[in-house]
Amino acid sequence: MASILKIGAKWRALIRRKGHKPICKTHRTKAEAEAWARRIEAQMDAGEPVAEEKATVADLIDAYRRLRAEAARPVSDSSNEHYMLKHLSAGLGDRQAARLSPQDLAGYCTARRDDGAGPYTCNMEVSKLGTALRYAGMTLKVQLPDVVGQARPLLSHLGLIGGGGRRERRPTADELERLVEWLARVKGVLFGDIVRFAVATAMRRGEIERLQWADVDEAKRLVLVRDRKDPRRKAGNDQWVPLLGQAWEIVQRQPKVDGELRIFPIGSSTVSKYFTEAVRALKIPDLHFHDLRHEGTSQLFEEGYAIEQVALVTGHKDWRHLKRYTQLRPEDLHRPAAGDDKA
Repeated sequence: MASILKIGAKWRALIRRKGHKPICKTHRTKAEAEAWARRIEAQMDAGEPVAEEKATVADLIDAYRRLRAEAARPVSDSSNEHYMLKHLSAGLGDRQAARLSPQDLAGYCTARRDDGAGPYTCNMEVSKLGTALRYAGMTLKVQLPDVVGQARPLLSHLGLIGGGGRRERRPTADELERLVEWLARVKGVLFGDIVRFAVATAMRRGEIERLQWADVDEAKRLVLVRDRKDPRRKAGNDQWVPLLGQAWEIVQRQPKVDGELRIFPIGSSTVSKYFTEAVRALKIPDLHFHDLRHEGTSQLFEEGYAIEQVALVTGHKDWRHLKRYTQLRPEDLHRPAAGDDKA
């Protein structure tokens, strides 16, 4: 028999049945609470999954997004979190959240690995799934098992999740030229320019996608990068960045389209998709778009810029963090220093 309790101006129905997780829901009237309880108990008696237990992973992810928006912390369409939730919804969205199993997560991570995602990426996505299920479950008053915690030993044993090792992958000049040529020929000149611009500015994919014509200072050759990533404060963290070398030329040759505010009018997910297609088509091993940021930062050091100057381009507040984005080649030290005689 359900327990019907008055909570403030509303009525809460609580059902406890052996073989089922406790289910609780709040209603406007006592009659609504009693009717809901009778319906759920009838489903239990018939051996059917109750409505609340039928909620899919996609339902919970959508609820988590709404919860974030209501808390004035919406998931930005250009954030890594958005793409993690998108992958999770695509890979696990049709599963009933209450019946999600460690084997389901192992299958998901295996599929993501086959798509090129590494153990660290899968670990981050699985963790985000746990967060979404936990908070959305509380919002929808659905009690869910800790499937992520249960799955971690299996996923770790299979090598599907792991820590993030420091990447030291830098594209060669030949790889970059082949990438630019393939993208320009197959997908359009814009995408080749974006790759060159990413190296020249060391900007993140989302930062490039958000750049607007109104934020370009023609006289000083600067561009304002809005809401730049920061561990403490992203919103309002706007930074002026110098457009060095070919970066300025690339911006100048982009066509201005009526009604289009952005310099590079394309979604960052499309850039990532086409970049991955190019890497696979050209059989370039283990290269990610974010590696272009590493390459751009390393080139700035190799060109003789000091740490504080490089930080003005990359946006790093703590100069020590530049180390993880810099993989200098020993042979590059043989280059003549700035100001040396070239005769």
